[in-house]
Amino acid sequence: MTPTDDRQFPAALAAAMAVPFDYAGGDGVDFEPFGAFLSAEETTDWFRAWTGNGELDGDGFRVFGQDGSGGYAAFWLIRPSQPLAHQPAVFLGSEGETGVVARDLGDFLWLLAGGFGPWEAATSYEPDWIPRPNRDLTAIAERFAPGQRRSAADVIELATQEFPEFDDTIMELCR
Repeated sequence: MTPTDDRQFPAALAAAMAVPFDYAGGDGVDFEPFGAFLSAEETTDWFRAWTGNGELDGDGFRVFGQDGSGGYAAFWLIRPSQPLAHQPAVFLGSEGETGVVARDLGDFLWLLAGGFGPWEAATSYEPDWIPRPNRDLTAIAERFAPGQRRSAADVIELATQEFPEFDDTIMELCR
């Protein structure tokens, strides 16, 4: 078994996913964390439906949450032989939105601490939306990724710079 075959949340992700996210009537974070990764079968069913391509499987993703419309947040297992904590976090929205939102789990923790969820990081639909940093998530990021402290904007920018072709890669799989 490679490190990415594991379907258990790393401790840092489990801690972050246990913190309630407040949607605040649309002014907060639109994110509903799962208590565990989707199963391999559920992930394959979702990815086939999302792409319209019945030949694909979902082995390249570990889905850990969703937004209110059903878009999924996942780790994209793009770095061979690297543990899950070193894989980028991505968002694939219910309306076709895509985005790499963090380069790895540590950056993802700082994204959440900065008041962003995966949907907010991947989209710019609400230009007047203002992030609200979260003290509980900041404490988790400080505990598990103290050397990676950066603003949510920097997390998003670094992820976008490292994976500029993510949208094209995913769209090429669509039918």
